[in-house]
Amino acid sequence: MAINVSQAMAATLAGATARVETQVAPRFRPGDRVRMRNLNPPSHTRLPRYIKGKVGVIERDHGVFVYPDTHAARQGEKPQHVYVVRFSAAELWGPQGGANDELLVDVWDDYMDPAS
Repeated sequence: MAINVSQAMAATLAGATARVETQVAPRFRPGDRVRMRNLNPPSHTRLPRYIKGKVGVIERDHGVFVYPDTHAARQGEKPQHVYVVRFSAAELWGPQGGANDELLVDVWDDYMDPAS
């Protein structure tokens, strides 16, 4: 079901959220090292290109949310955890990345695997 701009604005102002109250076991805990998958689907994804294949560290678990990739394709909600992942600037941009700079990115569970 498509909605128009005014319906989207009303839902946002009413506090609509993609958080779901479903029990899903977390795959990761704060401090875990994770590697982002290198996914290239034909449709839109919430996995930023600049973190694909990169290694980061779980900072925090936001809880369980609807997975936007399957939801947008009308393939169901596929509830899963969304984590805050910390990346060093050097991991993302090589020597040009500041030695003390980091980036925090919210990442769905399906976009990552344990780093070896």
